[in-house]
Amino acid sequence: MLPWTTYDAMSAAATDQPETFWLKAARRITWEQAPLSACRARADGWHDWFPDATLNTCHNAVDRHVEAGRGEQAALIWHSCATKERQSVTYRMLQSRVAGFAGGLRSLGVRKGDRVLIAMPGMIETVVAMLACARIGAVHV
Repeated sequence: MLPWTTYDAMSAAATDQPETFWLKAARRITWEQAPLSACRARADGWHDWFPDATLNTCHNAVDRHVEAGRGEQAALIWHSCATKERQSVTYRMLQSRVAGFAGGLRSLGVRKGDRVLIAMPGMIETVVAMLACARIGAVHV
């Protein structure tokens, strides 16, 4: 919630000065190109969020946590209600698995902007596949 100390202060800031609020909130993640504006309205009624900025979702979800010394902390905990199986993956393990999968996608010719269909059940490997797409700039569906 920083720099806000209470929910009411955060809510008021978001309502009263949304541009300032979202630009301050955006400082909490890692950007390749930091945003100069939070939101831009388009003529068709839609809005573009952080239109002048770029980031890598995989870096924000995985890599920056390893870089910050949290590599051995659990990144994902999976539990099957059906089989009672549990699996935990640390940020470092996740980083390694994502990098390997991303390399596999690259070797298959997948590049930035390509679409990758992922048809898998909800499990850790599904997250690995999605993050690998994000790492190389491919879009998962």
